[in-house]
Amino acid sequence: MIKLAARIALPLLATAALAQAGPSPTGASKPQALPITQTIPPAKDVPYPGTIKLAVDATDTARHIFQISETIPVQPGHLVLLHPAWLPGAHAPQGEIDKIAGLTVTANGQTIPWTRDTVDVRAFHLDVPAGVTQIDVKFQFLSATDAKQGPVVMTPNIVALEWISNVLYPAGYYARQIMIDPSATFPAGWTSAGALRPAGAATAAGGTVHYGTVALDTLADSPTFAGRFYKAYELSPDVTLNVFGERPDQIDIKPELLAQHKALVAQATRLYGAQHYSHYDFLFAISDKIDGFGLEHHRSSEDQAPNDYYSDWDAHVAERDLLAHEYTHSWNGKFRRPADLWTPDYRTPMQNSLLWVYEGQTQFWGNILTARAGLRSKQEALDGLAIDAANYDTQPGRNWRALVDTTNEEIMSNRHPEPWPSWQRVEDYYREGQLVWLEADAILREKSGGRKSMDDFAHAFFGVKDRDWGELTYTVDDIAATLNAIQPYDWATFLKERVYAVAPKAPLGWIEKGGYKLVYTDKPGSFWKSRESHAHNLNLIYSGGLVIGKNGSVSSVQWDSPAFNAGIAVGATIVAINGAEYSNDDFKSAISNAKGGTQPIALLVKQGDVYRTVNLQWNGGLRYPHLEKTGKGSSGLDALLAARK
Repeated sequence: MIKLAARIALPLLATAALAQAGPSPTGASKPQALPITQTIPPAKDVPYPGTIKLAVDATDTARHIFQISETIPVQPGHLVLLHPAWLPGAHAPQGEIDKIAGLTVTANGQTIPWTRDTVDVRAFHLDVPAGVTQIDVKFQFLSATDAKQGPVVMTPNIVALEWISNVLYPAGYYARQIMIDPSATFPAGWTSAGALRPAGAATAAGGTVHYGTVALDTLADSPTFAGRFYKAYELSPDVTLNVFGERPDQIDIKPELLAQHKALVAQATRLYGAQHYSHYDFLFAISDKIDGFGLEHHRSSEDQAPNDYYSDWDAHVAERDLLAHEYTHSWNGKFRRPADLWTPDYRTPMQNSLLWVYEGQTQFWGNILTARAGLRSKQEALDGLAIDAANYDTQPGRNWRALVDTTNEEIMSNRHPEPWPSWQRVEDYYREGQLVWLEADAILREKSGGRKSMDDFAHAFFGVKDRDWGELTYTVDDIAATLNAIQPYDWATFLKERVYAVAPKAPLGWIEKGGYKLVYTDKPGSFWKSRESHAHNLNLIYSGGLVIGKNGSVSSVQWDSPAFNAGIAVGATIVAINGAEYSNDDFKSAISNAKGGTQPIALLVKQGDVYRTVNLQWNGGLRYPHLEKTGKGSSGLDALLAARK
C-alpha cells in the first residue's frame, strides 16, 4: 500500500509543478525569428543622375492595357526600382502593384534578371553590369476591365492616364529629385488634356504627345485624360474645364450652367486671395463606365459624373459639389499639407491624423462654394447640411470612437463595405469634419460680433504665397494659432473636444447660432431625392433605421435602430410587407399608416436560404431632415452661404 501510494504521488507532484510553470508548449521545436534586413535605400534629397525617358502607349482601349517603356540612366551596381505604394489623395497604400505584368529589364541587348523584394512587394532588385550606363525597362499596367477588379480607367471613348500607376522609379531619392521626360500615345483622332502641356510644337490631338521634362512628384500629380469626344471650356484665364464624354451630346453645357462653373472659380479666388497653380485643369469624364473619380491634384483634378449629368441637371443636386471639393484641394491638401502626411517618396507611409482638416475643411468649403456659385440653390445647400447634421446627431458610433480615429479608416478598410458603418464609423472625417468647421464659423461670428468668419481663416491660412505651387506643411498647433489670431478663443480646447475626444453629441451648435433648427418632416427635399436616385435606393434611415437597395435588398441598417432590434442585417431581402409582395411605395405607405399607433410592421425577410417573419416596431412615420429658420432677417448661416462680391 505504501509503495503504491508513493508511485502515484510522483506524477501528481510533477503535474503540480507543470501547472505552476504555466501551459506546456505544443512541441519541442522552437524556431527563432529571422531579422528583417533593410535592402532598399532610404530616400535622400539629392538629384538623381540623369533624366528618365518614360513612354506610355494607351491605345489598347479594347483590353484596357497600358504598355510602358522606360529608359533609365544607371551606374554599375545594385539598383532597386519601386512602384508607387502611397498614392497622394488616396490616404492609403493603394498603388496597384497587382496590375503590373510582363516586366523585363535589358541593357545593350542583354537581359538583366530582377528579383522582387521579399518584404516590400513593390520593390524590384537588379544588378547593373559593368559598362552599362542605361537600362531599358518594359512592362504592362493591366488596368481593370470590370469594376470588380478595381478602378476602370479606360473605355472605348475615354482614357484616364494616371502616370503614377505607369512608372517604376529608382529608390534612394526624393521624388522631386528624379527628372522624367514623359510621352504618351493615344488613339488616332483623340484629344488629350491635363496639367502637363505638350512640349515644343507638339499638339494634344491624337498620336504621340511629348511633354516637357518634369520632376517625378509633378508627373505623379499631373494625370492626363484623352478622349474621342471632348470640349474645353475656359472658366477663367487660368482655369479650364475639360469635358470628355462617351457621346458627343454629353459634353455640351448650357450657358446658364457654364456661368455657374465660372462663378465657382471666381468665388474660390475671392475666398482664398491667392492661386497655387500656374494653370488649373478640371479633367471631367461624363461616363457611367469610368470609375467614380473625385481625386485631387495641385493643378488639376480627376472628376466623373453620370452620362446625364448635364442633360438632366435637376436630378444631380447631391453631386454638384464635386468640382468645388476637388478644386478646393489645390489650396487645402496640396499647397497647405499636413506635416505628417507629406512624404519624400511613394514608399514612405503617409500619416492621416489631420484629414479632418485636409478633407473635413475641404468638404466644408466645397459645399459652401457650390452654394455661393449658384451650382446649388440656398435651399438645396441647407437640405444637404441638414442631412449631415441628422446623420451625426443620431450616430451611435460616436459613443466609443473619436473623430480623429476615423482618419485611419482608409488604411484599415481600403474602402471595402462595412457591415455596421453607423457603429464602426467609416470616413467621418469628411462630413463630421465639415460640422466642426461650421461650428468654428459660428463661434467666430458670435465672438467677433459678426466681423470675423471662416472666410478670414481661409484667406490667412491658404491665401499666402500667391502662385506658389510647392507644399507648405502645417500642424494642429498652426491651425489653432491661425484661428486665435483671427479671434481670441480657446481654440485648442475646442479642437480637442470635437476631434480628439470621444464625443457622444455631434458638433451642432452652429445650427442654433446660425439662426436655424434641425427638424424632420414627412417630405424629402430635392437633395435627399437626388441622393436616393444616384444610389438607386430607398433611404429610411430615420424612418425605422434601414436603407433598401434594388429588389428589396437591405443595403444598410442603423445600429440599435428598430430595424436592427428586429434582427435585420445587410444582405437580407425584404420579400413581403404585412403579407403583400414588397415594393418601395408599399413600404413607405406601411410606415405612414403605422404612424402614431402601436402595431408593428410585419416583414417577411429572406437571409441566405432562410425565410422568417420579423416585426418592425416603428410608429414614427416617414422622417426627413431639414433646417428651419428660427428668426427673421439674415443670419450667420445665411451670410456663410451668400456669394462674395
